[in-house]
Amino acid sequence: MQSKDKDLALLKAAGGRRSFLVKTGIAAAGFTSLGLLATPSIASEFSLRHDDDDRHDNDDKNADTAQQVFTAALIAEDLATTMYYNSLVGGVIQDPNLAGPGGTLDNPASLANVGYLQGALSEEIAHANLLRELTGGTTAGKDPVQTFYFPTGTFDNLANFLPILLALENAFIGAYLTAVHEFSLMAAKLEPFEHEQKDPSGKPYRRRDLAYFAQVASSIQGVESEHRALARAIPSISPGNTVFAGINVFPADNLNYEQTDGLNSVYNGAHSAVAALTPFITPGNGKTAFSFSTALAGAPGVDVPTTGGLPQ
Repeated sequence: MQSKDKDLALLKAAGGRRSFLVKTGIAAAGFTSLGLLATPSIASEFSLRHDDDDRHDNDDKNADTAQQVFTAALIAEDLATTMYYNSLVGGVIQDPNLAGPGGTLDNPASLANVGYLQGALSEEIAHANLLRELTGGTTAGKDPVQTFYFPTGTFDNLANFLPILLALENAFIGAYLTAVHEFSLMAAKLEPFEHEQKDPSGKPYRRRDLAYFAQVASSIQGVESEHRALARAIPSISPGNTVFAGINVFPADNLNYEQTDGLNSVYNGAHSAVAALTPFITPGNGKTAFSFSTALAGAPGVDVPTTGGLPQ
């Protein structure tokens, strides 16, 4: 297993790609207004591991490993934890669709809508705890990324927050769908995943382990899909007025099939999930830093319990 420092370096090496921002057309207007689409590429600072055309590479050296998939997913879940926590303590909570003026969680204008965010916070923390264990991590304070960067103003109001939330949930869904595919190929030892996969201690995974990881990834993806649909249900709409922040949110459950969001790998390559996360782990103009540790410490004061364990 590569060290977490090297994993993070490789994560940054994926470059400041914006493919998921552009391909997630529903959120493009929101990102443009907040300046995220103007994020400069950091490819000049780090060496890309793949050609820009990002065609599937059949060379085993360049295929994602199980540990890389877990590392990327852990960073994504920590990012989601930070996002949902700040949505509950920032100005956005004062929207009439949520807790209303004053932003109190004790007597919100919409208990259901606030509950969507509170439940999501608990679920993202649970996912991160699992992924941390799978990477051999011991404490959240040692996770690869401790600070995340959002466009300034993201948590000021619902109009700024919702496009970011939906774009990120689309990316998370795409990442887990891609992980299901990769774990399936790993279990079958089909190219480009013929090589042996190992746990953090270097012990080889069994094929049944890898097949189970595919099932777990599918289980998490289902929860992320719930987050997406429930978030789309937050804005107040009426017949003839179903657009909020440039997004048509009716119906909230508008997809027959969830999509990979333009991703074809989880860790390596310009069209990977880690490339989609890069704008949120790098500082820049028009961004504000948010602490993961602060979010994790404050979560018990604003989240609500959720239930359910891993698939049997």
